[in-house]
Amino acid sequence: MDTDVVVVGAGPTGLALACGLRAAGVGVRVLDQADGPAVTSRALGLQPRGVEVLDRLGALGDLPERAVPVREVIVTVEDKELARLQVGLSMERLGGHAGLIMSQAEIEGALRERLSALSGSIEWGRRVTGLEQDSTGVTVVLGDGTRLQTGWVVGADGAHSVVRKAIGVGFPGVPLVERFLLADVHAALERPRNAASVWLRGTRLLAAFPLPGQDLWRVMAPSPVDGPDDPPAEVIVDYLGTRLAHEAGGAISSVEWTSAFRIQRRLADTYRKGRVLIAGDAAHIHSPLGGQGMNTGIGDGENLAWKLALVIAGHADDSLLDTYEAERRPIAKDVLESTSGLTEIVLGGSRFARFVRDRVAVPLMNRRWVQRLIATKASQLRVSYREGPLGAGRRRRLPGLRPGDRVPDRDGMYHCSAPAWTLLGPETLAEIARRRLGEVVTLRGDGDAMLVRPDGHLAWRGTDEAGLQAWLDVALGSRDAALTP
Repeated sequence: MDTDVVVVGAGPTGLALACGLRAAGVGVRVLDQADGPAVTSRALGLQPRGVEVLDRLGALGDLPERAVPVREVIVTVEDKELARLQVGLSMERLGGHAGLIMSQAEIEGALRERLSALSGSIEWGRRVTGLEQDSTGVTVVLGDGTRLQTGWVVGADGAHSVVRKAIGVGFPGVPLVERFLLADVHAALERPRNAASVWLRGTRLLAAFPLPGQDLWRVMAPSPVDGPDDPPAEVIVDYLGTRLAHEAGGAISSVEWTSAFRIQRRLADTYRKGRVLIAGDAAHIHSPLGGQGMNTGIGDGENLAWKLALVIAGHADDSLLDTYEAERRPIAKDVLESTSGLTEIVLGGSRFARFVRDRVAVPLMNRRWVQRLIATKASQLRVSYREGPLGAGRRRRLPGLRPGDRVPDRDGMYHCSAPAWTLLGPETLAEIARRRLGEVVTLRGDGDAMLVRPDGHLAWRGTDEAGLQAWLDVALGSRDAALTP
């Protein structure tokens, strides 16, 4: 066998997964059909949850110092400023980091550096054309005829995933708007560099986001209804430049990158077929409004990494991998619904929708409680798996944190435990956990002991050694124990 896992796709999802696997000692080969790393920005940055994941993976580095400190979104409707939405609200009450506005290329660069430090690498120019699997492994067929033997394959190869198609997984959904135009441009624009600006005029939208660099902005807008299906760069820049001049008196001086894409809402029927799994955009795509896409994909990668590592090490039955879909697919479904709703409101497709947007929704953004609600939802720090197969569900009404909930960092827990488990409590319980899990870091705890998963979620809570043993037996594949979170 050539390696334990082949990861197809060297974007944020695939890189986060590969880092998690390598940190756990798993052999990984990352394949990408591109000739080399992307240098354009694409996604605009990390929500607090994404920052936390990179921190746990040891990939955060100096990204916070290099990011643009965006503090608010200024919304102007028909030439009148109606809202200033505070987006830089502190996440300290949730025990989280602030979000970062920066190029996806820089985030991928930080993940590549971390993967290299973990003795991992990326094989560029390696196009996957097919897969063959049986009960013992997977054969990955490459465009040049090479055949790689591996135990597992994860497709993190985007919306047009070859891996997803190769295993016959459906990807149902609908387009939300015909086409969006965007460009990273250097522009003379009299707008604050610590704010994103949005202009709404009838069914038309224009947005400008500051990016790191001298006078660099991401400008985006829906394509005009009479625009071409595949507009060339000059058409994109001309349209966006005209809108920018009309709304803000701005002038584009040079262009870094342009793109046109359709906003889709799609969710894969399943995330696993045998020894092949999918993650990130290969499993779910949605509107970019709300900035959730890259962060959701990175979360997929982290969740899958520790589970796959346990299975490969022989610590868990491969049924543990079914909990990956059970936990992550509902998160993606919720993101699809919320971003689709946001898109419909913002674009105001009907006269009534525009009335609600302009007279109700946008003015409400000035309310502090609404700002906190939006910031908390967007942060993904409230993500919980308590209703999943490894969570507490409704079986026990514990006060405070329940199994499946995110555990905020404490005592540098994430820095010392990744990718290990952490036991907040007595060493005797940690020893029980080590028999099934391998490395477990022990930290001081008060009250009930808490076993924390490598992805920062509570696995088990209690004081009873037998209860912990029973949870481990069932969660990792034993047939004769009752799960007692």
